Amino acid sequence: MDKILVTGANGHFGKAVLEALPNSGLEKNKIYAMVRDKAKAAQLQPLGIPVVFGDYGDYDSLLKAFSGMDKLLFVSGSDLRNRTLQHRLVVKAAKNAGVRHILYTSQQHKRDDRDSPIHFIIKSHLATEAAIMNSGMDYTILRNALYMDMLPEFLGDKAAEEGIFLPAGQGRIAFTLRSEMAAAAAVILGSQGHTNKVYEMAGSAISFTEIAQKIAAIKGHNITYLSPDPKAFVNAALRKGAPRVLTRMLAGLAQAARIGELDGQSPHMEKILGRKPSLVDDFLQRLYG
Repeated sequence: MDKILVTGANGHFGKAVLEALPNSGLEKNKIYAMVRDKAKAAQLQPLGIPVVFGDYGDYDSLLKAFSGMDKLLFVSGSDLRNRTLQHRLVVKAAKNAGVRHILYTSQQHKRDDRDSPIHFIIKSHLATEAAIMNSGMDYTILRNALYMDMLPEFLGDKAAEEGIFLPAGQGRIAFTLRSEMAAAAAVILGSQGHTNKVYEMAGSAISFTEIAQKIAAIKGHNITYLSPDPKAFVNAALRKGAPRVLTRMLAGLAQAARIGELDGQSPHMEKILGRKPSLVDDFLQRLYG
């Protein structure tokens, strides 16, 4: 049986994949977790799986961590400034360590040009996909939709009282639960037939007009949705003390939604999971019910 290594094991996605992998019929002694911070390795102890150490910015540590592994789930890093360079080191180390199959958590996108509102996020994913496809290793690219778990960031903490204020127009976003994307990744790792495939990991798309209507139905009163100019959104958010990096990201994603870049519904999730992905309705009920 293949030895499988999951990177980013301390993160929400990586840990969720590790928790789901035994349900895919894999033996625990064939599943490995990679973390950067040795002090945090104890958090994974309840999973009962071996832990190795590697840093995306340290090639030698990656080469050591990947040695003897057959499949690698490469969870994308969060350092946008250095991500392209770090990811190329990961691909190089995987190739030189003898990894046969690399699975990468990319992001859903439709455009690859600099005019995209989310080019600053997507560009490193595009570079990583190209490096993996040109490496000679078998690959599976998981183009994950936006996490449904991020909805509170978009909506703010007073949406039920003050309404929704986002420059997304009537654009739709295929929000998908992180836990379900992790479960799908675990299925792929534990089964065959996914070699050199690109999967759009996305649920049902929804607009913020529809989200406002659903919150209104839960709360029993009208919820407004205003779609301002992106500059007005950024200025308003910064005046309220929102972090600049988060504000920029939300503005870019909202603009991408406005022009249809994030509405990519796909049958891949349903086929892999064997059921339909969860809808935003249930998530909103938990938030506002």
